[in-house]
Amino acid sequence: MKPLIVQKYGGATLADPEKIKAVSARIAKQSQENSLLVVVSAMGKTTNQLIDLASQVSSHPQRREMDMLLTVGERISMSLVSMALNDLGCQAISFTGSQAGIFTDDSHVNAFIKDVKGFRVEEALQNDKVVILAGFQGVSPITKEITTLGRGGSDTSAVAMAAAFKAERCEILKDVPAVFTADPNVAKDARPLQELNYDQLMEMTFWGAKVLHYRSVELAKVRDVTLYIGPASNKTSDGTLVKKGLNMFESCKALSLNSHEIVLKINSQEKNTAKALKKLQDLFEAKQIAFPQLLHCEISEGNTEILLTGPQEIMGAVKREIQAQKEFALNSTDFSTVTLTCTGATSPEIPQKVLEKVDAAQIQAHKLIMSAMSVTLVVNASERKKAIEVLHPLIAVDAGRTVAPAEV
Repeated sequence: MKPLIVQKYGGATLADPEKIKAVSARIAKQSQENSLLVVVSAMGKTTNQLIDLASQVSSHPQRREMDMLLTVGERISMSLVSMALNDLGCQAISFTGSQAGIFTDDSHVNAFIKDVKGFRVEEALQNDKVVILAGFQGVSPITKEITTLGRGGSDTSAVAMAAAFKAERCEILKDVPAVFTADPNVAKDARPLQELNYDQLMEMTFWGAKVLHYRSVELAKVRDVTLYIGPASNKTSDGTLVKKGLNMFESCKALSLNSHEIVLKINSQEKNTAKALKKLQDLFEAKQIAFPQLLHCEISEGNTEILLTGPQEIMGAVKREIQAQKEFALNSTDFSTVTLTCTGATSPEIPQKVLEKVDAAQIQAHKLIMSAMSVTLVVNASERKKAIEVLHPLIAVDAGRTVAPAEV
């Protein structure tokens, strides 16, 4: 049997029929040398359009119904790619997450994969078919309900399948050629990083790098799945290779800048942090809001201060509900985080240089958050781009060494 590679194509690479046909031609060509399990996202802005539709008919859409609605996007992509492949003479078959045996917990909108029983996928691969899988979704074996894995969950689908079938690697294919030192749209001198280890990429994605879903990197590390992030086109690019055992020795070079554009600061009069978080969770549950990503939580002046981020639609819902009740207070300022991730443990010089740079640029840092590999600043949202531009020169020119083509 040919070696198995799992590929995941992002929504931008499948945005229209011509792009779908181009991706299908690429898959057909590569299927001559490898067995392929291809995970697809929804076309272009389909997910955003579906969320907008939901908001037009309901002020508090039930999360179960949101899962039923949003999984349509990936099903459209999987069937169209499969059609295009079969037209090219490449045998292909499409599966939903539940058909592929992706079992999750019973959470809606933000479920976790618990097991993969990919019997139908295995049979199709043994019959030399290209398997096209709808990403971002699964099924709860307890409730028998369709579930979704959260925004960006197609990455997690791909890594889970690569782990389950012991694929040679998992390729995350996008409309960008690699992981960069910063968002190239903001930092004009941003450079591609050709090699990372799991911990570095986990830190980067947790603090806002949009190249991969944070949970997918965590799963890749746990299951030792080699990741490759590169272009979906046939253009030449080294891409970014991610696996264990890279950068083994101690170092502390600045590696990348990442950012969460929308960060909400919520204050609770509850001094017990655990109780404050539970009350917030109960509020979101009652209002059918998926709990956002928790970035930071601390006792401040006798109150509990909570920093949250998430997709725009969730942040909008959080704002509306927090403003409508008295238990919590929403800070009127919109914040952002800007995070400098390093190749190893941060030394005292790193935060010192970060603070000197932002002070010189007259950017107000409301908070400094230290973690094992990162220094994070909380700044006004209006100063986010300026902070990235100011801090990017701190990143080492040789961050992320060159990968030999044979390794990719």
